[in-house]
Amino acid sequence: MSVAPRTARDRTALRVPLWVHLPAAIGIGFILIGPIAILLRMPWSEFVSSVTAAESLDALRLAVVTAAISTGLCLLTGVPMAIVFARSNGMFVRVVRALVLLPLVLPPVVGGLALIYALGRHGVVGQYLDHAGITIAFTTTAVVLAQTFVALPFLVLSVEGALRSSDGEFEQVAATLGASPTRTLWKVTLPLVVPALTAGSVLAFARALGEFGATITFAGNLPGTTQTAPLRIYLESINDPEQALPLALILMVVALVVVVGVHLRRDPGARP
Repeated sequence: MSVAPRTARDRTALRVPLWVHLPAAIGIGFILIGPIAILLRMPWSEFVSSVTAAESLDALRLAVVTAAISTGLCLLTGVPMAIVFARSNGMFVRVVRALVLLPLVLPPVVGGLALIYALGRHGVVGQYLDHAGITIAFTTTAVVLAQTFVALPFLVLSVEGALRSSDGEFEQVAATLGASPTRTLWKVTLPLVVPALTAGSVLAFARALGEFGATITFAGNLPGTTQTAPLRIYLESINDPEQALPLALILMVVALVVVVGVHLRRDPGARP
C-alpha cells in the first residue's frame, strides 16, 4: 500500500471539529490576556533601574540559588521514589504515592503550616532540633525545604511516567546477563529515562523558583535571607502594583523559557 493514501486517512482521522476551536480560542485568550496586560502596563522607563535595584537582585539571586538547591534535593530523593512507585504495585506503596503527590493539590499555605508544625521550633521534629541548636524555620534552609516540598511531586511524576511506559525488557536482559540490580539501574534504567529526568528537573526548578505560599508561611519574608523574587513582587505590589511589574516580567520570561524548553524538546522516537 502506498504511503500517500495512508497519510491522507491519518489526517482525516485526526481532523478536529470546527466548533472545538471556539472554546479553545477562549481558553487561550484567557491565559494570554494576563501576560499581555503586564506588557502593556509595564513602566518601561523604570524597568532597568527596578530590576537592577539591590533588593531585586538579592531576591532574584536567592530565588535562583535556593531553587537550584531544591532541584538537587528533588533529584536525590525523587528519582528513588519514582523507581519504587513504578516498579511496585502493592497497596502500601500506592497509599504512600498518593501522600507524596499531595502537594500537587494542597494549598501552598497549608503546606507551609505543615512544615512549621513539623520542623518549627515547637514542631514534632523541630523541637528536638531546637534543643540541639539547629533552627530551620524562618531561615534560608526553610526556603529550600518549602520549595522542595512543592516541587518534588513534579519530578516524581515525570520520572515515574517514563519508567512505567518502558516494558522493562532491557532491564530483564541485563539481569539475564548477570548484571546486579544496582548496575542495571545505573547502566540501563536511568539512561532510558534521561529525557523525562531532564524535563522533571526543569519543571521542579521552575516550580521552586515561583513558590510563594509555603515559603512566606514557613520561612517568612526577610530581605537577603528568605525574601525570594515572588515574595519581593508581593511586597512591592502592596505599595505600588506597577513597581512589581518589572520583576514579575523577569519571572514570567523564565517560566516561558522553561515551558517552551520542556514542550518543544524533540521526541527521540518522532519522525523527522
